[in-house]
Amino acid sequence: MSTNNIHPTAIIAEEAKLGENVTVGPYSVIGPEVVIGNGTTVESHVVIDGETIIGENNYIFSFASIGKVPQDLKFKGEKTKVVIGNNNKIREFVTIHRGTDDKYETRIGNNCLIMAYVHIAHDCIIGDNCVLANAATFAGHVEVEDYAVVGGLTAVHQFTRVGRHAMIGGCSAVTQDVVPYMLSEGNKARAVYINIVGLQRRGFSEEQIKTLREIYKIIFKKKLKLEEALQILERDYKDFDEAMKVVEFIRKSKRGITR
Repeated sequence: MSTNNIHPTAIIAEEAKLGENVTVGPYSVIGPEVVIGNGTTVESHVVIDGETIIGENNYIFSFASIGKVPQDLKFKGEKTKVVIGNNNKIREFVTIHRGTDDKYETRIGNNCLIMAYVHIAHDCIIGDNCVLANAATFAGHVEVEDYAVVGGLTAVHQFTRVGRHAMIGGCSAVTQDVVPYMLSEGNKARAVYINIVGLQRRGFSEEQIKTLREIYKIIFKKKLKLEEALQILERDYKDFDEAMKVVEFIRKSKRGITR
C-alpha cells in the first residue's frame, strides 16, 4: 500500500512515477515524465514538468518551477531533462530549466541549499553541498563545483565555472571562472582572498589554509603572468592536492579567471 500523502487538488499525470513517502501539496502539477524519489516533499503550487528525475528526501517549497523548456531561442524541442540528486532544499520561486543539445540535461547534485528566486538555466551543472543564495542567477552552461557558495543577487555569465570551496560575495557580476578555494566579489568579480571562513568550517587544517594563502599570493598578488604562476605551483607545490586542483582548474579555463 502506498504511503504517499497527495493533496486532492494536486494534478499528477498517471504516467508520473512517485516513490514511497512522497508528499505533494495543494495545486501542484506534476507531468507525465517526472520521477520523484522516496521521502521527497513537494509543497503547494509547484510545477514539475518535462523529463525531470528527482532523488530522495528533497524538499521543494511553494511556487518552484522545475523542468520547463529552456529560455534559449535555439531550442527546438530536443529531448532533454533535469536530474536532481538527494537531500536538497529548493526554496520558493526557484526556476530550474531542462537542458539543450549541449549537455542534454541540467544537473544538480546532493545536499544543496537553493534559496528563493534562484534561476538555474539550461545545461548547468551544480555539484554537491552547494549554497546558492537568494536571487542568484546562473545563465546557461554554468558549472558549479562541490561546496561552492554563491551570494545573493549574483549573476553568473554563461559557460562560466565556479571552483570547489569557492565563495562569491553578494551582488557580484561573474564573467570569468572563479578559482577553487578563493573568495571573489564585485562587478566585475575579482578574487580578493581565500575563502577562509568556509575552509575553516569544512575542517581544513591550519597547514592547508596557510598553503592556500601562499597559492593565492602567487596567482593574484605577485604580478606574475598566469603561466609563470602555474609553473611555480607545479614545481613547488606538486605534492599539495589543493594546489594541483587549482592548476588543473585554471588550465581547463576557456573564459579566463577572476583575477
